[in-house]
Amino acid sequence: MRAGPLPFFGAAITALSGVSAQSYNTIPEIEIYGQKFFFANGSQLSDRRLTSRSLMRGVAYQENYSPNGTASTNTKYTDPLADADKCKRDIPYLQQIYTNLIRVYAIDPSQNHDDCMTQLADAGIYVIADLGEPGTSIESNDPMWDVTLYRRYTSVVDTLQKYKNVVGFFAGNENVSAGNQTAAAAFVKAAVRDVKGYISSQNYRKTLGVGYATADVPTRNELAHYFACQPGDLGNQTAIDFWGYNVYSWCGDSTYQQSSYGERVNFFKDYPVPVFFAEYGCNENLPGGPTSRPFTEVEVLYGNMTDVFSGGIVYEYFMGENEFGLVSIDGSNVSPYPDFTSLKSQLATISPTTTAKSDYKPSNSAPACPSVGSSWEAKATPLPPSVNPQLCSCMVQNLQCNIKSNDAEGYGAVFDYICGQKEELCSGIAHNATTGSYGAISGCDPKDQLAWVANQWFLSNNKQARACDFSGMATTQAATVASGCQSVLDAVGTAGTGTVASPTGKGTEGATAATSSSKGAAPGLSSPAFFEHGHLIFGAYVSVAVISLVGMFAL
Repeated sequence: MRAGPLPFFGAAITALSGVSAQSYNTIPEIEIYGQKFFFANGSQLSDRRLTSRSLMRGVAYQENYSPNGTASTNTKYTDPLADADKCKRDIPYLQQIYTNLIRVYAIDPSQNHDDCMTQLADAGIYVIADLGEPGTSIESNDPMWDVTLYRRYTSVVDTLQKYKNVVGFFAGNENVSAGNQTAAAAFVKAAVRDVKGYISSQNYRKTLGVGYATADVPTRNELAHYFACQPGDLGNQTAIDFWGYNVYSWCGDSTYQQSSYGERVNFFKDYPVPVFFAEYGCNENLPGGPTSRPFTEVEVLYGNMTDVFSGGIVYEYFMGENEFGLVSIDGSNVSPYPDFTSLKSQLATISPTTTAKSDYKPSNSAPACPSVGSSWEAKATPLPPSVNPQLCSCMVQNLQCNIKSNDAEGYGAVFDYICGQKEELCSGIAHNATTGSYGAISGCDPKDQLAWVANQWFLSNNKQARACDFSGMATTQAATVASGCQSVLDAVGTAGTGTVASPTGKGTEGATAATSSSKGAAPGLSSPAFFEHGHLIFGAYVSVAVISLVGMFAL
């Protein structure tokens, strides 16, 4: 048994403490208050005493998936919450290492998760879920926040919001992993805004939080300030609710000083929202190999760091190619590695100090947003406009020249040619995080954006038939204005530089309480990242390849 009381994040382990079984809709919710997590019911039985503060003893729980901030060509993954037999197999082992929270990186919204979520609730285990999936996430080097991503993210929210043991969601994971990727932060912050707005508009649980998980990168301090800052009159609409830190600086028998843990505590002591290790557990340079991690950082993480940090999530349960797994799986058999035993032993000895909500008075305020400069490329305001799927649908129906080809690889030549010949025709799709210049159509998917640009070209050339061809990729159509579309189209304007109306309805139709202005001219060709879309980057010049296309598209 454990040495001393353990007032932690989830309910006490049922098998060890006698806490009665409970379904996912009766387990106490976790709420965010200031820099800490608390049980929404004010107190939760945890071993031998009552406490209201919550600390994570988490484990990353996802097989066949390598999370990162770049869309992967391998879109297959295993939903960790959809297989009741696997949950039944693994939960007893999660209990052995005192787990009260798991992090899952990708779930399939079309699957049923009731059984696994009930089993987890019965074991006092909560969940934080990433919103993306392989192939559908905000890319580090080519960031966008568009309809496809919006529908994916909101569908995960729709699926998991009913489970009270879901604490919240990560809108991004390590999307900024290098100094030249900081522009991606603007699109993740826009996703945070729209997902928070969507949760509010659907009257989902107010305790659901939306956060970001960062790699331990040189821009980590700017990232932390950027995601927590509240520019202008937006309040906390664009600010994260919690901050996850993927940290692997404590390797083997390191120390508080050598690992720079102390520096992180000092930096985050004035942070306005909860901070925790979203991943930890270095497996490098160990005498016994990767699976011999001693986990000596546990004593510190749940010791003198708890005034600032709310625990952490060990990476990871399943063994993969990177050799971070705590266990080996063979069908229904689970074989723990030595570091499983080390982690269990370390967690058995800790007894952190907790805080009752009634004794806690939050005083930390939002930090200032970082300024755009040589090491930071993302403005905090304006952000990319709110994604409105209805707008994109209305816009396409109202075009007189539309794209009929689904060959995304062929879109680049058309984009490059039109934007190179008449850049003003592309104002509606501009999205430059450094200048804060965004077109109202920039939240639509690539095909719809190309249709907008092709239609602008068609109209500018007096609707000549050959101006809507592009080697058979485009075709003319009769423009229509569907019911409810006129006001949305009027707000956008004929140049696409107006405002994006607040969408309504479920995520598949488009719903978010946030409304963003996208006014402003498109950035000039001399500015960096003139247009970026999908896998298409429109640079500061018209390339030789584009010039060679003049004969194909010119009138």
